[in-house]
Amino acid sequence: MDVIAWTLRSLDTPMEREQRDETPASGEVLVQVAGCGVCHTDLGFVYDRVPTRRPLPLTLGHEISGRVIAAGAGAEAWIGRTVIVPAVIPCGACPACRAGRSSICPTQIFPGNDVHGGFATHVRVPARGLCAVPDLGSKVANPHGLELATLSVIADAVTTPYQAIERAGLAAGDVAVFVGVGGVGGFGVQIAAARGAHVVAIDVDPLKLEKIAAHGAELTLRADQLDAKALKRALGALASTHDCPTWRVRIFETSGSPQGQETAFGLLGHGGLLSVVGYTPQKVSLRLSNLMALDAQAQGNWGCAPELYPAALELVLSGRVRVAPFVEQRPLSDINRTFEDLHARRLSRRVVLVPES
Repeated sequence: MDVIAWTLRSLDTPMEREQRDETPASGEVLVQVAGCGVCHTDLGFVYDRVPTRRPLPLTLGHEISGRVIAAGAGAEAWIGRTVIVPAVIPCGACPACRAGRSSICPTQIFPGNDVHGGFATHVRVPARGLCAVPDLGSKVANPHGLELATLSVIADAVTTPYQAIERAGLAAGDVAVFVGVGGVGGFGVQIAAARGAHVVAIDVDPLKLEKIAAHGAELTLRADQLDAKALKRALGALASTHDCPTWRVRIFETSGSPQGQETAFGLLGHGGLLSVVGYTPQKVSLRLSNLMALDAQAQGNWGCAPELYPAALELVLSGRVRVAPFVEQRPLSDINRTFEDLHARRLSRRVVLVPES
């Protein structure tokens, strides 16, 4: 099958349009891409010199939705089905996978990192872990009329905070704090609110805070206007209002910035938990002894296990988590300008690149 892809051949150069042939091997499928979201991780590969695991040249993109049009031996049942491709595809058979730690599977496949990704007309990926999407033409299955391309952001932007929230044990009545509410953090706010948590959103962008206040954030705080002590006082006041002790406060660092990570760490209280979801290649200075003194916890979160995707998809299709107001579609051929706009922070929505027919 002829595939048109936009490939990063070397750093400091625009991605180039190329044509190549892709044929699925045993256990693989070929997905005709409906849409592929642009993630902060993609920008890191291009602008921050974060190395990809597969050497360049490489087609980036790991937030992929589409339709399976071809399959190798053993995967034929997927042909014709609409799917979301997991951003992290574990092998399912290694000791880590068998122990329930598929996020650290040593042979995992990350499209756009280990193999060619979704900034293309088609992508070849393993069939294992694919998330089937129901008939979007059905008002019962899709009451809000969501497009398949828009659902691409479920792969990472929605599922990553979903897993982080699951692993943090967030329950109704707890307080959830998100530091950075663009993209992943914004969807995290909605997921936490859907669970019945009291949600605090912290950011430096007043427009993002205003928007997320209408989608689940009970309290919004400007990190550029309040110092660390003021932020902690405001958080403590909200928790006290809801009779929520510090050990039921879950803090999610979703900004992927040194300042955000320092802010999130500083908000930890006795018995609290910090989930690090955002990534920055820059070093951060922290006093780790706080974890000991507060008997607190810090944990990382890498991607999302494929078995959690259906539940995250249901939250979106039901409208309990809204994606359409936070997504902007652009043609795939606009990829280089889109990366420049995102890097320059000229866009407020997550961009989904849609291949031209």
